[in-house]
Amino acid sequence: MKNIILFASISVAAGLMFVNFYNSLVDAKSWGSDIPNSISAAREYFKTVNPGNFFRVYSPVNQVLALLALILFWKSAPGARIYLGAAFGMYVVSEMFTFAYFFPRNDIMWKTALLTDLDTLRKAWSEWSAMNWLRTFMLLVGLVFSFLSLHKIYSFR
Repeated sequence: MKNIILFASISVAAGLMFVNFYNSLVDAKSWGSDIPNSISAAREYFKTVNPGNFFRVYSPVNQVLALLALILFWKSAPGARIYLGAAFGMYVVSEMFTFAYFFPRNDIMWKTALLTDLDTLRKAWSEWSAMNWLRTFMLLVGLVFSFLSLHKIYSFR
């Protein structure tokens, strides 16, 4: 059971990282391709659902699984708890970064800014695009820590 939780944590974290990577490579480029028309098209497209709907579900699931793995493997293998704690920390920091940095820019791009306010839209999109790479890197670091813990656990056995 413990192994299933750890593998689920790794799987969900990897999924989040790759969806975030996709957002940078595909979505963000589309959003910024022809501002304000591209933002208008994205607003229309996101009327029903948006990427935030995915992240609002799976990011907390990722954090819960990482915390459960930390608790379940606390005494299992020396050194594993440090990596599991670091992974959990990276996932939490990534989520805090999302709330503090990305949510305000999402509101600007998708809700509050007028389509005629080109400077504000371009700035929000540019900042979002650049910093999403950092958020992806945070998830990658958390994932590396999760894999290191997995290695420690299997090496200890």
